[in-house]
Parts: sequence; C-alpha cells; structure tokens
Amino acid sequence: MVETIERVKPAIVGVGSFHKLRSPPVNFLGTGFVIEDGLHVITNVHVISDLSTDKNKDSLIIITGKGDKPELRNATIVALDKEHDLALLRFEGAALPVMKLGNASEIREGKLLAFTGFPIGMVLGFYPVTHRATISSITPVILPAQNARQLDAAKIRQLQRSAYKVFQLDGTAYPGNSGSPLYDPDTGEVYGVVNMVFVKGKKESILSDPSGISYAIPGNYIIDLLKQSSQVTSN
Repeated sequence: MVETIERVKPAIVGVGSFHKLRSPPVNFLGTGFVIEDGLHVITNVHVISDLSTDKNKDSLIIITGKGDKPELRNATIVALDKEHDLALLRFEGAALPVMKLGNASEIREGKLLAFTGFPIGMVLGFYPVTHRATISSITPVILPAQNARQLDAAKIRQLQRSAYKVFQLDGTAYPGNSGSPLYDPDTGEVYGVVNMVFVKGKKESILSDPSGISYAIPGNYIIDLLKQSSQVTSN
C-alpha cells in the first residue's frame, strides 16, 4: 500500500472555486481524481452544485501540487450524472498522472479498500490523506423511512425510480472527502467515489463525533458517464 499511495497521490486533486476579489480567493469544495487522458477529473455533483447558482461568478478550478504552494488550473464541466452524483470536469494545462478504473461489479462485501482525499480541505496545506475502508455492505441508496410522516416529495420521487446500490464503508470520511477515489490498495484501481457520510446527530458533529459509516458510488457509473460524454462529443 505504501507504493500504491505514492503512485496515486499525484492524481488526487482538489476541486474549488476562485474569485480574485475574495479573501481568500480560493474556496475549497471537495476532492477529485484524474482519469482518461490526464486532463479529466471525476468528482461529485454536490461538490460543484453551488457554482451553478453562484451570483458572484466564481471560476471553477482544480488544485494540484502539494504543500503550501498548490497550483490552480481553470476547469469546465463536461458532463453531469445527477442521479448518481457524478461530475466529469476538464482542466487546462499539462496532463497529470491518472488513475485506472476497475470493474466495480467484482467487489464483494468484506473487501478492504482505501480512499485518498482532503477530509478537512486545505486547513493544513495541500496534503492528501489516505484512509482504509472495508466494504461492510452493498446496499440500496434509498434509506427507508420509519413511518409515512417521514416521506416527503423528494423521497417519494426517489422511491418511484429504480434504486441503485452503493458501497457502505466501514471507514471514516469527512465532508472534504466527497469525490475521493475508492481504490484497491494493491493495484490502485478505482472501484468507487466517496460521496456521503452517515451523520449521527447534527451536521456540526461530523468532525467531533464521526459515525465511521460512509458511502461510495460504484465505479461502473463513472464508465457510463464517460460513454455518454463521448457520444455527445462525437455527435
């Protein structure tokens, strides 16, 4: 795993917004990882969702490099899969090292994986952090309501759609980990994208009292998004 982390870290990027008149000018939003030709990044839709309604016209950026002098690259949104919370971005400049996608359908409960990202953003500088995680369950994304009063319009619409399965992880992730790749510690192949943390109490307790339960979107939906994107481009 030591060699794998060393190989993976250059492909891990931050996702953020930039406005030169703001202090600080960079707003860290989440994690992403480089794939394909070294110029594309996968992250979560919810990581960049505020930019679509941003009245200040912040620029979308990816953050690379390490330490206290990260490099900022302008980025654009290529494709979105809102149902599975996946976003494909393209950034400017030279290509970066990439991560290879594995076959997520081969993953079974009990598999030990790892994820690398920025759990508390750039508070301590630009240093990716790696955590181990066990696939504790492969479960439908819909969390059942305990009674009818808990069913709101959004939950009903979700119930009407076919529920897809996600990886439930026995591993502690934090808000900044959204978009982190979930990968094999031996090969570095990506099998999912961390996108959600189970919160025991109020949101404020995420850092002080983490549940240790996190969720990841299976990587086969990344492959579907790439196929859809290539079809749109060719047309």
